[in-house]
Amino acid sequence: MGLTARIRTRDGWAVSHAVVTLTDMTGAQVLRAEADTEGAVRDTTPLAPGAYTVIVTAVGYAPAASSAIVTASGRADAGNVTLARQGGTELPPPGPWTIDPAHSSVGAVAQHLGISSVHGRFTGFRGRIEIAPDETAKSRVEAVIDASSIDTGNAMRDEHLKSPDFLDAVRYPEITYHSTGLTPAGSDRWTVHGELTMHGVVRPVDLNLAYLGTGADPWGGTRAAFRATADLHREDFAMNYNQVVQAGIAAIGTTLKVELDIQAVQGETLPQA
Repeated sequence: MGLTARIRTRDGWAVSHAVVTLTDMTGAQVLRAEADTEGAVRDTTPLAPGAYTVIVTAVGYAPAASSAIVTASGRADAGNVTLARQGGTELPPPGPWTIDPAHSSVGAVAQHLGISSVHGRFTGFRGRIEIAPDETAKSRVEAVIDASSIDTGNAMRDEHLKSPDFLDAVRYPEITYHSTGLTPAGSDRWTVHGELTMHGVVRPVDLNLAYLGTGADPWGGTRAAFRATADLHREDFAMNYNQVVQAGIAAIGTTLKVELDIQAVQGETLPQA
């Protein structure tokens, strides 16, 4: 008997401080329950059969409402409720934002032997975001990645990736990205158009961007979070090395799936540690 629900963010994280309120068709509150540390609500209060409204609130998130039907068993399952950060349907406030490398990640995934994946990340990078005050489409993103900071968890493989077969990090020490435009792709999703320079080659690359919202940090600042993905083809950047192991299967796939989790601090500089 009672109400069950699971409260999550868009990325699937539990919202442990969420509050769920159940009201009947007259608007009267019937039940109020808090989510546990896993974002789950498991209230055993018996409920009369009928139609109800489920309202979920949490500090820093926009409220969410849905309908629920209580059956003769006296219970209702609201299922997975996804909360958007407050202001999640917009970009952050206008002005400069500085990417915080300590709380961000720049990763890539490549297929290995046609059956599994190799995950890598760049540990050295910096970047800046400028949100335009009047015309959002004119907002800009600039990022610089240290090519020699590639880390796949295997020193021999990392050295090979830094070699002329791939990144050629000695000749081309930096990978850069400069945006050229921004197009809305949904209430909280955008397509970032830009140019990626890697291995001495410049190519247009679009990023599929999700804005996850803003919030205060422990140092008195304001932070914004983003997640972005893109597919790159190695041959587009003159990285044509490959080793065929058997039956035409390449040791390393030619497509790279780029995965970015970015946290940016409002302002021109990062807070002092």
